[in-house]
Amino acid sequence: MTSSPTRTGRRPHRRPGRTAAVTTAVLTSFALLAACSGPPATDPAAVTDVRLSASTPPARGDIDSFSWAVYAEPPTLDYTVAFDYPQNTILSNVCESLMRWTPGLTTEPGLARQATNPDPTTWVYDLRPGVRFHDGNEMTADDVVFSLGRQTDPDNAAAWAQAFQNVASVTKTGPLQVTVRLKKPDSQFPQYMATAAGVVASKAGVEAAGEDYGTTGGLACTGPFRLGTWNKGQSIELDRFDDYWGTRAKSKKAVFRFLTDPSARTNAMLSGEVDGGYLIPTESYARLRAGGSGTLYFGEGLSTVNVNVTNMQGPLGDVRVRRALSLALDRTGFVKAGLGGAGTVTNSLTTRAAWAAAPERTLKTAFDGLPPTGQDIARAKALVEEAGATGKTLTVATSSIGQDVSLLATAVQAAGTRIGLDIRLKTIAPNAFTALFTDPAAREGIDMFPLTYYDSITDPLDLLTNFKTGAYMNFAGYSDPEYDRLVDQAAAVYDTGQRMDIEAKLQRHAAEQLLWIPVAEWPTALFMNKRVTGAPTTIAYMYYPWAADVGAAL
Repeated sequence: MTSSPTRTGRRPHRRPGRTAAVTTAVLTSFALLAACSGPPATDPAAVTDVRLSASTPPARGDIDSFSWAVYAEPPTLDYTVAFDYPQNTILSNVCESLMRWTPGLTTEPGLARQATNPDPTTWVYDLRPGVRFHDGNEMTADDVVFSLGRQTDPDNAAAWAQAFQNVASVTKTGPLQVTVRLKKPDSQFPQYMATAAGVVASKAGVEAAGEDYGTTGGLACTGPFRLGTWNKGQSIELDRFDDYWGTRAKSKKAVFRFLTDPSARTNAMLSGEVDGGYLIPTESYARLRAGGSGTLYFGEGLSTVNVNVTNMQGPLGDVRVRRALSLALDRTGFVKAGLGGAGTVTNSLTTRAAWAAAPERTLKTAFDGLPPTGQDIARAKALVEEAGATGKTLTVATSSIGQDVSLLATAVQAAGTRIGLDIRLKTIAPNAFTALFTDPAAREGIDMFPLTYYDSITDPLDLLTNFKTGAYMNFAGYSDPEYDRLVDQAAAVYDTGQRMDIEAKLQRHAAEQLLWIPVAEWPTALFMNKRVTGAPTTIAYMYYPWAADVGAAL
């Protein structure tokens, strides 16, 4: 969540942050801020003509192999803890779920040939016949019951356990049929069956691997690729699975190289050392476009960049202070500098694309009248004074993973300085940034941190449920009985239009309270050199077997 996001229970989605040096001077504008701590707001490396692509050109033929850059090595490929970009980018090609998220961000049958809902608390999954696991065993209902059961086993600390919070039982009701009975209607559960929450692995294979499952040997899944050689600290190789039930992968091998340094990743793409990658460093957009070695694409990311409020015991407990910071933020400057120009200023915690199925009246409720995105320093100062917060100290976490996080942290510092707050930055090592999502002790003394949240399903409730009392990512401990009631009400409604009417009310509530401070929408970035093509441009690559589509460009 994300990003290295993490989650236990419901999945946090966040992009790993990156940091710049702590500024010591008083910053009176984002332009000065950027000059001190990163690219200027008029950064020549920013892109200005970002257009979202629905897809990339389809491959023209097969290839022997291709290589892909990922920013970190996965600690494990066990699907129950597949919460972050590196894991899911790789795992989506090896392990498959009952349902499948498509490149168009819709849901279709996966390992289940159909899913039916005979009553509000029952979901029946009829499985595809003849599907083989990488270990040679044929998929049965027993494997599904076992695989979903691992998600709810407390010994596994599964990242997706919250998706199963309303599940009463998962039972085999035929050789190729599994029935899930819910404690109460849950519109989110069937959608999560297209994510890593719905992955099916071989019971025999997982049990044979024991505690080593996910770190050595095979994964005993069904995808178009099987786990090959894992060179610790260097790369993971996937080999084409020729007994795959679906369309055979176009490449015999996919090699994922761990390149933690943003400049090294960019150089590897420009030189042809790797053929492509997702999560392109924002500071490299223009360089990759001008390099002549390939194409930089942008697609729907279902991602918003926010300031996560983690402590409401201090000054941020007064909504006037949160509103003041929002009014003082230079979102436009941040998009230019922090996101390389490839973003859209927003006052919404959810993306427009998440509301694609909503009628116009619902969109008006959800988006009209949200807090303004423009700066109003005078009003912000007045709010701070009204709250009695002038001179109060707030701490923002930052990290050196990349400029999207570091520049947002320093933008918050600049905003606070202008309106009378004492904003201090606390630099956290990149490999420790994930602890902010998993360890309450790591958040001690921290009031805010940059957070990019991506939806795992195309439903606004995926994000909005985070502010329910006790929710995994409700780090500030916000609690409102009416908000909780609306979350439960929305989750219980299967009709999309009716559910989104309720979600629109949740959106307005979260916006009015500024439970997180929304900053920008951020598209997915993808680079491929001239040798390969076929990868989807959207965030679907997290759960869709995208590598199977990559093949020869010429």
